[in-house]
Amino acid sequence: MQQAYTTTQKTTVGTAGKWLMRNPDKIILSSQDVEEPPPREQIKHLLIGSSKTVSSTIHYLQLIGYAQVGDWSPLLPTSNPGEVMSILCRYIIVH
Repeated sequence: MQQAYTTTQKTTVGTAGKWLMRNPDKIILSSQDVEEPPPREQIKHLLIGSSKTVSSTIHYLQLIGYAQVGDWSPLLPTSNPGEVMSILCRYIIVH
């Protein structure tokens, strides 16, 4: 069974074995079996240190292509004077 929807969305994989195939003017929804993507788990990176050290590390991780500066939380003060923290949450595939 196929259903057609007029839209400009890109091709995406859905759940329950459904997938969308882009046509120039339509997206066709098919119920063919499609392999589900592997499950992903959340990992949290926590940086704790001086404001300068945490900011510098965040910028370095952007420089090497690991994470964008905007992916990190704002610098948050800890209970220790002069210390801040920032967190980055990522979802990774675990084999």
